[in-house]
Amino acid sequence: MKSNLYWLTGLSGAGKTTIGTIFYSYLKETKNNVVYLDGDALREIFGDTQQYSPSERKILAMRYSRLCKMLTEQGIDVVIATISMFHEVREWNRENIENYNEIYIKVPMEVLIARDQKKLYSRALRGEIEHVMGIDVEIEEPGNPDVIIINDGSSTPEYMMNQLIGKLGLNG
Repeated sequence: MKSNLYWLTGLSGAGKTTIGTIFYSYLKETKNNVVYLDGDALREIFGDTQQYSPSERKILAMRYSRLCKMLTEQGIDVVIATISMFHEVREWNRENIENYNEIYIKVPMEVLIARDQKKLYSRALRGEIEHVMGIDVEIEEPGNPDVIIINDGSSTPEYMMNQLIGKLGLNG
C-alpha cells in the first residue's frame, strides 16, 4: 500500500519546519510508519550544503522527490519541509507519487524580511550573498496546492497545524 507524502513548501522563514514538526508529531500519535524530512538536514545528508543556484536547487529538490517516492512506496508516510519552489518538481511529484499532498506555507515577503531568522534576506538585500529565493532568484509559486496555510504571524503554529489537519480531512 502506498503511503502519503505531505510536501510542505514555502520560502525560507515561512514556518515549514515548525508546522512540519508539529504535524509529524500529530501523525506519529496514530501511525508508526511516519518520517519527517527537513530540507536543511537533507542538504547535509546529500553533502550539498553550499549549492544554492537555481539549477543546483532544482537538482536537490528532485533528489528529495525521488527519496519521498521511494519511502511512500514502502508504506511510509513522509512529511517533508523544503523550499523547492519549482513547478517542474511539483508536477513530477503529482505525476509520480500516488498520494501527494502539496501544502504551501505562504507568507508575505515583507513579513519574511522582518523575521529574517537566518539573516538571509538582509544579507541578500545588502548584496552580501546571492541565490536567495524571493530576492534575487525568482520563485515559482505553487499554482494549485492542495492546502494553503497563511503564516503572517497572526496565528500560532498549533492553530495552523489544526487548519492543515482539517483541510486534509485527517481530523477523525
